[in-house]
Amino acid sequence: MQVEATLRYARISPQKCRLVADIIRGRAVGDALATLRFMPKKGADILRKVLESAIANAENNHGADIDELRVANVQVNEAPTMRRYRARAKGRGARIIKRNSHITVRVADEA
Repeated sequence: MQVEATLRYARISPQKCRLVADIIRGRAVGDALATLRFMPKKGADILRKVLESAIANAENNHGADIDELRVANVQVNEAPTMRRYRARAKGRGARIIKRNSHITVRVADEA
């Protein structure tokens, strides 16, 4: 049984968040949470909250045992980008691209 939690429009670039997602993919949820808790990256805190939500969904909605859950899949996809402009020399404007992410974490029991 796979249970998922999704965070849409997270204010982090997908490239930065995928660095953290690659580390926890396939691990036991307790090990993944411990890794994310002490990782000094912004994406680690965001992914930890989504992982905790997926664990809570599995426990409360499907009666899964937390000790047997693994991180089955982590997807970090690109969300719509915010575009801003900054004043530059000689009356020009430079575009600033603020990238967003859609994060999906799936947990599954080992059986």
